[in-house]
Order: sequence, then structure tokens, then C-alpha cells
Amino acid sequence: MFEQFVQFVRDQFGENERFIPLHEPRFCGNEKQYVNDAIDSTFVSSVGRYVDRFEEMIREYTGASYAIATVNGTAALHIALVLAGVKRDELVITQPLSFIATSNAISYTGAEPCFIDIDPATLSLSHEKLAAFLEEQTDVRKGNCYHKASGKRISACVPMHTFGHPAVIDAIVRLCGEYHIPVVEDAAESLGSTYKGQQTGTFGLLGTYSFNGNKTITCGGGGMVVTNDEALGKLAKHLTTQAKVPHKWEFNHDYIGYNYRLTNLNAALACAQMEQLDRFIANKRELAGLYQEFFGATPYKFIEDPADSQSNYWLNAILLNDRRERDEFLEYTNNRGVMTRPAWTLLTKLPMFSHCLWGDISNAEYIEDRLVNIPSSVRLI
Repeated sequence: MFEQFVQFVRDQFGENERFIPLHEPRFCGNEKQYVNDAIDSTFVSSVGRYVDRFEEMIREYTGASYAIATVNGTAALHIALVLAGVKRDELVITQPLSFIATSNAISYTGAEPCFIDIDPATLSLSHEKLAAFLEEQTDVRKGNCYHKASGKRISACVPMHTFGHPAVIDAIVRLCGEYHIPVVEDAAESLGSTYKGQQTGTFGLLGTYSFNGNKTITCGGGGMVVTNDEALGKLAKHLTTQAKVPHKWEFNHDYIGYNYRLTNLNAALACAQMEQLDRFIANKRELAGLYQEFFGATPYKFIEDPADSQSNYWLNAILLNDRRERDEFLEYTNNRGVMTRPAWTLLTKLPMFSHCLWGDISNAEYIEDRLVNIPSSVRLI
């Protein structure tokens, strides 16, 4: 099957010789025109009409009331956690199967991640495991949730929509609401994915997106914070611009601020990419359908849309039978010019997070041993 898979991928991307990357960007719209226009305007830094337009496009697309552009997705998540009230020596619930940026951003606040297992159907935070953890290991006092054993406040929950597949986010938000825990959605990978018809990133108190070079749409870097909370939306804009108090010439600042604003050059590229987002997602979903048909005739499971969801299929993924077979598949495909990658090493295994709170993560361990991401770029259109 490995040989047939390599040829199948080459057939889909129309390449018999070239290296097939996991996910490469597509620039087939107004990208050069808008970037050149930004250069000609001389507004190439964090002020310019393309930054404003990009934020407006995200508001329109997601339905969020406020959208604040940032330099990258990690910065977006960090500032969202600050806005949610996360402080030093507190706990933030998240999942062990995630890119390291999720837990890095938590660490920037001085808090520690608390790892809850994933749902094998969504690959994202399990609402069932979360419910059991909250019931058994926490209590609520004076409007705050505390971990019984450590006495630490649980100040946020960060579910991550893995590979663009939505978590059961309504249940997670409902549970966290009962325990007075704000939800900050890490939707870095899932722009355009919907759960019960609603865009991921818009269920929690705040949500964040990434526009890194390997995402469905990109501006080289870039991130975005979204929220429906007016006070938080305005404060996000203020804090990401060094908390500078507006004045014609004086430099006054009223908070510890962050140099997190997106540049106009990046935003120009992002605006052109946003114009093509729906077309890109349709293209990627068509590819996912072809993969689903191909793997239906094999012993291997293709990861499909979870229930009540429509995924952007940022990265397509399959499950092999065990780690040995996974590694054989990775070696075979990469040696033949088709890029494949395993799931991330579980965050609980990394030295900087191995001391953190975590319990049964058997679902995440199962997926880590078997999952492989396969080429997922938008095919040339």
C-alpha cells in the first residue's frame, strides 16, 4: 500500500518528480498587487489600511464583534490569556496533543498547563474527560475554580481544534461556565471550520487564529484575537500596541504593553489570501474526499469530520496500526519525496512540561503512536 499511496499523492498534485511538501502556501490572487500597494503607501509597519481591512474581513467571516491582528498566533494566544485574567502560579487546562505554542503561551503568563486527555473522535480536548476532572478534582469557591490537591486556581481552559477538526466546543464551554473557567479557543489551525454551523474560535470568551506560512491561508506570520466582549476587544487593541495612550506627540502608557501588532505588509498579503479562503477550503475538502476514498480500501483509518462539524482539513491525517508501522510509513514516504509527519510529541513528555499536572492520557498516547499527517496543500487552481 505504501507504494500505491506515494503514486496517489503524486497523481493528485500532478507531480512525478518534484518533492511534495506537507502544506505549502498558494499565492494565486491579489497578493503581489496588495503588497506593492502597501510598499507604495510607505505604511509598512503596524499602521495601515490593510491591517484595518484584515481585521474587518475576519470579523465579517467569523461573525465575531472584535478582531485584533497580531504578529503571530502565539502572540495572539498569549494576549488572549492575559485578557482572560490568567496569572502567575495558576493552572490552565489544555490538551497534551497540541503544538508546543499552546503550552508556551500559557507559560508566558507564569501559569502552568494542566493536561486533560483528548477525544479520539475529534483529536481535541475531551469534554467527557474534562467533566470527570472538574467533578473529581476541583471545587468552586467565591466564584473561582480551584484544584483541590494543589490549591491553585484554574484560570482558563484552552481547547485546541487539532488539524482543523473542531472540538465538541459547546460542551466544553458549557462545562467551564459551570465552574467559572473562561474558555480561550486555540483555533490556530481551524479558520473556516465550523461546529454546528458556527465558526471555531467564536464559542469561548476569546479565540485565536494563526496565519503562519503552513496554514490554510498565510501572511508569512500573523495571528488574530477574536471576541464578542467589547471591553476585552478594546483592551486587546490597546495592549498589543504597547498600551500607548493616544496623544498627538506625547508618549504615555498606562499598562505593561506588548509589541504584538501585525505589520501592514503582512496584512496586505493576508487580505489577498482571505479573498480566496472559501475556495481554498473547498479545494482541501475535495482532496480529503479523495483520500477518504483511497484509504477506504486499505486497513488504515482516515481522519474525517467529527460529528456536527465541517472541517477545513488543514492537515489530513491517517492512523496506522502501531508505532512500528507508523515509522515504516514515515521512512518510506519521506525517502521517496512525499513529505509526511507524525503527530507532535505529547507535551507531557517534554522536559519543560513533564512536571505539570496530568492523569490518564491514554487516548493521546494511542494517537501519538499511530497518526501521520499526509500532504494537504491546496492543489493548483
